[in-house]
Amino acid sequence: MKCPCEIIVWDVLPCIRAALAAELVEKGLSQNKISKMLGITQAAVSQYTSKKRGSKLNFQQDAKEEIKKLADDLVHGSKDDLVVRICKICLKVRAYETVCNLELCGTAEK
Repeated sequence: MKCPCEIIVWDVLPCIRAALAAELVEKGLSQNKISKMLGITQAAVSQYTSKKRGSKLNFQQDAKEEIKKLADDLVHGSKDDLVVRICKICLKVRAYETVCNLELCGTAEK
């Protein structure tokens, strides 16, 4: 059994990044620009947008709205701390027991 922190790192965080990358692509940003914004590689952005990584979760509406708002803020040059914003989204996801459900359903097993 994985501890919750492992599930966050391996499953939840990639899903948040994938959703955020998809929002930024919809807004017309290149994978290269997105990679620089998020501090990840262009290859990771490619995997997120092609659903090779980060496609295990369906977010609740409030988490989707937070991801969309973060994408808007990034496009408009917000200087908010990206890590803090992603942590807030993660807390919303955890509030719905999504992390426990991943482990219980066996979808988090590698």
